[in-house]
Amino acid sequence: MMVPGRRSSTFTRLLRHGFTDPSAAERLLESPELVSVRSDPVLLDALGATADPDLALLGLVRLVEAQEDDERRALLDTLVSAKPLRDRLLGVLGASEALGDHLARHPHDWHALVTYEAADLHPGVAEFERGLAGATDPVSLRVAYRRCLLAIAARDVCGTTDVAETAAELADLATATLRAALAIASTAAPADAAQCRLAVIAMGKCGGHELNYVSDVDVIFVAEPADGFDEGKAMQAAGRLAAHLMRICSETTVEGVIWPVDANLRPEGRNGPLVRTLSSHLAYYQRWAKTWEFQALLKARPVAGDPRLGRDYVEAVSPLVWQAAERDNFVADVQKMRRRVVDNIPAAQVERELKLGPGGLRDVEFAVQLLQLVHGRSDATLHSGSTLDALAALAAGGYVGRADAAQMDEAYRFLRAMEHRIQLYRLRRTHLVPEDEADLRRLGRSLGLRTEPVVSLNKEWKRHASVVRRLHEKLFYRPLLDAVAQLAPGETRLSARAAAHRLEALGYADPAAALRHLEALSSGVSRKAAIQRTLLPVLLGWFADSADPDAGLLGFRKVSDALGKTPWYLRLLRDEGAAAENLARVLSAGRLAPDLLLRAPEAVAILGDPDGLVPRGQDHLEQEVLAAVGRAETAEGAVAAARGVRRRELFRTTAGDLIGSYGTEDSPAEEDPGALVDRVGNAVTDLNAATIAGALRAAVRAEWGETLPTRFTVIGMGRFGGHELGYGSDADVLFVHEPREGVDEQEAARAANRVVAEMRRLLQLPTADPPLLIDADLRPEGKSGPMVRTLKSYGAYYRRWSLVWESQALLRAEVMAGDADLGARFIELIDPLRYPVEGLGDDAVREIRRLKARMESERMPRGADPTLHTKLGRGGLSDVEWTVQLLQMRHGWELPGLRTTRTRQALAAAHAAGLVGSEEASILDEAWVLATRVRNGVMLVRGRAGDTFPSDGRELAAVGRYLGYEPGHVGDMLEDYRRLTRRARGIVEELFYGAHL
Repeated sequence: MMVPGRRSSTFTRLLRHGFTDPSAAERLLESPELVSVRSDPVLLDALGATADPDLALLGLVRLVEAQEDDERRALLDTLVSAKPLRDRLLGVLGASEALGDHLARHPHDWHALVTYEAADLHPGVAEFERGLAGATDPVSLRVAYRRCLLAIAARDVCGTTDVAETAAELADLATATLRAALAIASTAAPADAAQCRLAVIAMGKCGGHELNYVSDVDVIFVAEPADGFDEGKAMQAAGRLAAHLMRICSETTVEGVIWPVDANLRPEGRNGPLVRTLSSHLAYYQRWAKTWEFQALLKARPVAGDPRLGRDYVEAVSPLVWQAAERDNFVADVQKMRRRVVDNIPAAQVERELKLGPGGLRDVEFAVQLLQLVHGRSDATLHSGSTLDALAALAAGGYVGRADAAQMDEAYRFLRAMEHRIQLYRLRRTHLVPEDEADLRRLGRSLGLRTEPVVSLNKEWKRHASVVRRLHEKLFYRPLLDAVAQLAPGETRLSARAAAHRLEALGYADPAAALRHLEALSSGVSRKAAIQRTLLPVLLGWFADSADPDAGLLGFRKVSDALGKTPWYLRLLRDEGAAAENLARVLSAGRLAPDLLLRAPEAVAILGDPDGLVPRGQDHLEQEVLAAVGRAETAEGAVAAARGVRRRELFRTTAGDLIGSYGTEDSPAEEDPGALVDRVGNAVTDLNAATIAGALRAAVRAEWGETLPTRFTVIGMGRFGGHELGYGSDADVLFVHEPREGVDEQEAARAANRVVAEMRRLLQLPTADPPLLIDADLRPEGKSGPMVRTLKSYGAYYRRWSLVWESQALLRAEVMAGDADLGARFIELIDPLRYPVEGLGDDAVREIRRLKARMESERMPRGADPTLHTKLGRGGLSDVEWTVQLLQMRHGWELPGLRTTRTRQALAAAHAAGLVGSEEASILDEAWVLATRVRNGVMLVRGRAGDTFPSDGRELAAVGRYLGYEPGHVGDMLEDYRRLTRRARGIVEELFYGAHL
């Protein structure tokens, strides 16, 4: 007798074996039907091993109840004595409520799980046809189908077959079912069957031999008239047979449905005829078909009906499938279709969508199919309808990295297994991961996750989805494919003759030299050569889309020669589509970026990092530079390390500028040129400031250790202080020092001067890295004055001798390196000079205007076109900057927004304060930005600074491409520049020289 309040030992055992409702399970075990086996320990162990022990026990009781007495004894005896039946039967009952219902309705079907022979372990279409042989109507076909499905599910849940084998068995069962359904339809209408030859072509997952438990079976019907029959009548007969076949499988009966048969992948979809002749199919595909239709045909496989007609259909459409990648915008169309699928998922379901959501099954399938279609033109090993087989072939052919393929394979198998078990439970078509805790527990246990199944399931699911999402973006969206897809057939593997013709067509200036580079890059049997042979046709097109394709190809050869033996470089080019296109853009856009790259080719890794083109901030750069300086043993070594960082960051900035200006096939060009200018100005300023800070630390350490006898700071002036440096700008500076307590002023001055001299020497040492020229000519007394002064000396000079142009120059003063407190006190000292209380007097305004006019007449280079000179020309940088600076000096004392070293910010503040109208401010800003971009473009293209447009035609075209002008529009570029700067000059005449101020 059980003591009240204490649980029975059976209750405890049930809990330990995974039952969630032990009380109900205990009652079921006490039922008379299980009296002979309830105490058998193997039964409880077997129930505990199922996905849902409660469900399995309930299903077993229902099955036993449905048996006749003799059959019941046979079932229970076999259940206890035969482990294969026990594992299979209870495994199915614990995983599928729907199959449990089927067994309760058809209790004799448990015998389908008893056989354990070789043919039973791996059945094919023939075995399934025998299993369906007795079906003569839709109802008996459903019963026979479920009986076969029982055996497939049993092998699946017991681990006899893996997910790919299970999917193949389901596809084979579908094939046998379609054949049986067609036989039933033909028997019902023998006259129709006699008039035509009808073939059923499986598409989608059925065609690919990778079907789900519950899925639409996609088909296409093709028919021809039988000998001696009229084509029109024969096609009508074929249509009736096809429609009847679909109803046999799809309609609901007392035994439910098998699965819907979907013929919407046929030409014209639902609007087209259900059945066509082979010639009609071909005519449609050759003239009207869209890209997605060829993608769908990738999985076409004849499964039922006339076998010869089915083979003829596949043989006829197959060449069209493998030519699809030559269609215009092929890859873009496929990508667009995938994005449209994701966009159509209801927002509430996106996170639970196993098939269509980001990181889902469709991502794997689309990526693999795209790669197949692009590369399958010249590689027949990729012609497979199975996703996993195709993925393995892609890896074997080198189109996908082996590690990536293995991860994708593992993730796809796990996600498909989840999908199978979700559908198996109620045999319903769904791809949503359940939300209910009990459903998630059953699902996790069915996948072998027995410890904390819900937590483990969510963790594994998210991990695999994350892998798919990462690899899908890496494979599916890489722009390399788009370019390869546009090549003529046979060009994927580059031959010398094809290369020569291609070079001539693409307009290479020196095809002979280019061909030599190509031969050097693509010859041989190494993995490097193989990857480059695949990439070169793509790169040739990208190079040709630039102003200097020859330079791009030569640069690629140099980089490849330097890095070709490093595995990460080959992986970068093959797997990171953005990296290859970015490299092509950088190498063919001018001289500066390739020169920087070729001095340290390992910087090419920047081009494959999604954040690699984002400039680093000053704090980050200064930290890195000072750390490098600290590790160096000599001042020369320290500054060499600092300049190396500067070279790398200059390359990062130039690459980002070029790619942002050109745009790529994956990312459009930056629409706001002002943003590009600001990015470059800030980046170059920050890295120059960090480099100067490193040189200062190195110079001090070399002679004084950690502490200089005098406080020392570097003030940025001109474009340096304004954060508006271009690639070729010098760093305008002032040097300020202040003796430390107890240090003699002369000793402090000597130390400060030695530091300045050493900094300038170190920064100009001849090395492979670009020098940083320091210009201190804006100091008091100019070249005649001392190189460095104390703060007190600056104060005395500015109080007594300062001229208005010096106050104007101080508008750009900003602390860049050294003692921050001393720098702040210097800024405090000069603020009254640059923002005088009550503004400038009339005499000062006249002096500034006089200086500007004199500069225009005297400093313009002889022979220069004043309408195209970016610095001193009409409406150029000087015009805009002097106008803004005059506004700052007149109104900065009362308008805090004008107290900035940056031209564009000050102009925006002047507009906000009503000093400049909206249209005028916009024109001045646009002119200043354009002139700055021209200067940057000239430096990028020529590799040396210039203030006017190049005279060489190819260089001029390259500047045009940088500014966004298509080839052949150089004249438009020059006219646009003249038009804009002419308007800007008109505003300058009014604001600077007129009475407006």
